[in-house]
Amino acid sequence: MRTRSGLLFVYALLAPCLLVLGLFVLAPAVQSFYLSFHDVDPFSNAIFPVGLDHYREMMNSEEYRISLRSSICFVLYTVPSSIVISLFIAVMLDARPLFHGFFRTIFLVPVGISPAMAAMLWVFLYNPVAGYLNYFLSLIGISGPQWLTDPAYALAAVALSTVWKEVGFNVIFFLAGLAAVPSELTEAALIDGAGPWKRFWSITLPMISPTVFFVSTVSVIHAFESFGQIHILTRGGPAYATNVLVYNLYRDAFENFRTGFASAQAVILFLIIMGVTALQFYVAKRRVHYR
Repeated sequence: MRTRSGLLFVYALLAPCLLVLGLFVLAPAVQSFYLSFHDVDPFSNAIFPVGLDHYREMMNSEEYRISLRSSICFVLYTVPSSIVISLFIAVMLDARPLFHGFFRTIFLVPVGISPAMAAMLWVFLYNPVAGYLNYFLSLIGISGPQWLTDPAYALAAVALSTVWKEVGFNVIFFLAGLAAVPSELTEAALIDGAGPWKRFWSITLPMISPTVFFVSTVSVIHAFESFGQIHILTRGGPAYATNVLVYNLYRDAFENFRTGFASAQAVILFLIIMGVTALQFYVAKRRVHYR
């Protein structure tokens, strides 16, 4: 009786969370999967079954292939660089604990800024005439490019603003991981004559590998789901250079009113993220060391 009453109490506590999860996550996901096999009339909301037509169209669409390539490049631009930069900052802050709290607050500030507001800040920075970025480049004799209107620079420019936004989030987790590294190990390595790089590579990095795995997994998911900064900075342009999967999905759903086709893209995006995450978990079995 005590066990049964305890389970009922646990289920009662979980019920609100499960209800919200079901209403706002699971139900829309199931509906999106259902709509991916149908066409929806934008005026009457009538639904017509089309089978796998949306998926066939997607695989044959040059625009979709461009958006897939842009998404992969965007992930490769943002995830490794944000992890390396934030890990470097965290190691420096951990080695100099005197200003630990002050600088941690500074690096956390971008996290508290909404994506829309952060993107607006970068709009001013990237302005080719009055922007600070091109102004500083002009001081060293470099003529700055048209950051947001040149297809050669647009995706990298959006990626830079995303890295700036994500670094503070990653730094907090890396600082927590570094704080859990036993000081006895680093002190023993120091006595044995190991240098800073040797101590980091042989002791610190393996000890914080679970944190690196978590940050990399979350960063990949965030990169694939990036929308706000792209919508404000470039709106998928120029010449589809920043038309990543999520933005292409948005345009088909809310501008072209092709709900079924957009739902099919959402299903494929979910499968891509799930596949990449599964690959990360597979690699983590060999590279991540849990104490």
